[in-house]
Amino acid sequence: MNASHYKVEYQLSGKLKSFYVRSEKMDISEAWHMSAVDAGFATIPKFKYDPCPRVSKPKAEKLGITDVVWHPA
Repeated sequence: MNASHYKVEYQLSGKLKSFYVRSEKMDISEAWHMSAVDAGFATIPKFKYDPCPRVSKPKAEKLGITDVVWHPA
């Protein structure tokens, strides 16, 4: 396992939010999904290989999430 730490920042209904996450991979799609998780709109699987519905950028934007950015912590 080669996980790294990342900082993800986003806006939820105009309020700046941020969190740190440890992940094996990070890209903008993952950052949008993890922002939805942090905001309480999505879940993470209980076990690593359980299926988990992903939250896409368009769906996250409908929930009030905008301006998602990420970078190594």
